[in-house]
Amino acid sequence: MGRLKALLVKEFIQMRRDRLTFAMIIGIPVIQLLIFGFAINTEVKHLPTAVFDQSLSREGRELLDAFVASGYFDVQEVAKSYGEMNEAVESGRCKVGIALPPDFASRLGRGEPGEVQVVVDASDSMSASSAIAAAQMLGMVRSQRVQARTLQSLGIRGARGTYDVRVRSWYNPDFVSSWYMVPGILGVILIMTLVMVTSMAIVRERELGTLEQLLVTPVHPWELLVSKIVPYIFMGYAQTTLALAVGVLVFRLPVRGSLGLFYALMSFYIVASLALGILISSAVKTQMQAMQLSFFIFLPSVLLSGFMFPREAMPPFFRALGALLPITHFLVIARGIILKGLGISFLWAPVGVLLAFIVVVFTLSVLRFHTKLE
Repeated sequence: MGRLKALLVKEFIQMRRDRLTFAMIIGIPVIQLLIFGFAINTEVKHLPTAVFDQSLSREGRELLDAFVASGYFDVQEVAKSYGEMNEAVESGRCKVGIALPPDFASRLGRGEPGEVQVVVDASDSMSASSAIAAAQMLGMVRSQRVQARTLQSLGIRGARGTYDVRVRSWYNPDFVSSWYMVPGILGVILIMTLVMVTSMAIVRERELGTLEQLLVTPVHPWELLVSKIVPYIFMGYAQTTLALAVGVLVFRLPVRGSLGLFYALMSFYIVASLALGILISSAVKTQMQAMQLSFFIFLPSVLLSGFMFPREAMPPFFRALGALLPITHFLVIARGIILKGLGISFLWAPVGVLLAFIVVVFTLSVLRFHTKLE
């Protein structure tokens, strides 16, 4: 224990002297949270829209006002022809074009469908999907209102046997994107910084020759690896606390579950990330290689974990590949506790996977490290 204590003291002193690393610990969580939290929004609104209204009727104005009131469409240009409307979309000035024919109001008056043309720039698939869904929903709602008014004017109360679907959105009823993103950003921050910093710290000692100096002392490989992990566990908790503070204060993130449970289970993810960093350090020779390999792990962690894209939509191979990443299971824990208020009884599965990952990766790291020492 005396040797381990001395190694831990050395690591804490080195961390304190490395001001660049310390600045990165504090700066990266805040910057990434603000960028991702404000810039990334899965619900695209306020799409620039061009309008060509040939009907010039009260019904047409009501429909266009409903489009604007939905929040998805901002009228930027009023076109005088189909060509002008199409040119506005083609040039990129507008994402959506809405055209009403001259007989729009008269068709409604005769009880016929009023045709509305919506042109969408689908080169941006996310914006296009939001525009199409909003336009279709708006058209359905307006159609129901027109039918109801028509039936009422005829003295008919309405058809029997209609569906009354009532949707209740749990955990995030207002669909606030930042609530969904902040726990994911925390996972990305931790795996990016912890893997990179740990792997580079060990490789740096090898490059400076201090690792060879440790080899002449009666230090066991596991003691050396543990001394590299423990200081960065504190670093991970510091980043977690800072990220949660920004999430709660800036994005009004609700923490519905137990913070004590969250911090306790956070340790599994932090140690898993550090074990991965140590494994990388045993496979590379320079700090540049360690950084490159860390980024190689970082990108799949963002794309395959469910951080930004639902894993259910991925092909089976990539879904299985994502299941091997620690961040995938951390997101289940973080979103489960923070947004849903889940207890440990619902989270044994992701905790078990993280524990198995730690055992396997740390064992491989010790074996590879021991082989290098010999």
